[in-house]
Amino acid sequence: YTVTMWLPLCADPAAVYHFNPLDARTVGALTEKHRCTILAATPTFLRSYLKRCTVEEMKSMNLVIVGAEKMPDDLRDAFREKFGYEPIEGYGTTEMSPVASFNIPASRMGTDADPASGLRHGTVGRAIPGVAAAVFDPDTGARLGANREGLLKIKGPNIMLGYLNQPQKTAELISDGWYNSGDMAVIDDDGFIRITGRMSRFSKIGGEMVPHILVEQAIAKVLEEDATEETEIMCAVTSVADPKKGERLIVLHKPMKKSPREITDRLQAAGLPNLFIPSNDSFIEVEKIPLLGTGKLDLRGVKQLAADRTAGR
Repeated sequence: YTVTMWLPLCADPAAVYHFNPLDARTVGALTEKHRCTILAATPTFLRSYLKRCTVEEMKSMNLVIVGAEKMPDDLRDAFREKFGYEPIEGYGTTEMSPVASFNIPASRMGTDADPASGLRHGTVGRAIPGVAAAVFDPDTGARLGANREGLLKIKGPNIMLGYLNQPQKTAELISDGWYNSGDMAVIDDDGFIRITGRMSRFSKIGGEMVPHILVEQAIAKVLEEDATEETEIMCAVTSVADPKKGERLIVLHKPMKKSPREITDRLQAAGLPNLFIPSNDSFIEVEKIPLLGTGKLDLRGVKQLAADRTAGR
């Protein structure tokens, strides 16, 4: 609510809402009609706008902030090439009110600042003023230094007081003021945060940590070749227990033109390690991918559906 409700209530900008962020035609029409300048979205939504919104509709926009998913380089480049400005990434959760960090484009840096100092591609920017970010060893809890991957924790006045009537859950996630985000990250020497994955979206296979998001993005890129004009989430990667390797990757997917073998061959050709490539029998066709009301993946729903469909196999 910080951006979509409190900002327009407390400052000059007005707000325009539409209940379906994947309805690109309506989003484009509303943007043109109200001459919107700021857009908050996800990379999935941007792909829809890239395909179905015109340059004329989006010409008033000058700040596009994305979150919830990592923004692929090709999407950022294509968006800039078509509309003349590039989306920037930010980071946060509801428990962070909900912003912890963001990049600042050159157009918003001010005349006295180095225009390149507020933005670093592939990161979610620096922590906002008054907020600290640090990474910790997920096993020992030791605080790690710059350029080392660890569990990202955030501390500051933006962190919630706790979950209502759930003191045990609150204590599990907040310790000494540090909120455990559940995300893995690297913080560079300049304080820019790069999210490498979510703890719950990694599988330990053969002793190696395999990131679901990386595999998911690689498969989605192959499936996009056969995509219709409609933009939709075509696949989701999760895992189920495996007696031999500990866990096994599962790909839930909507009907697709390419066979699992074609896709796995493409993943191998793209250079993905063998452990990152799902087996051909781990592709499961579903009628629809579980999504939340926001249009993002329902990770619990995805995992439960995978467990149900693989039970007894």
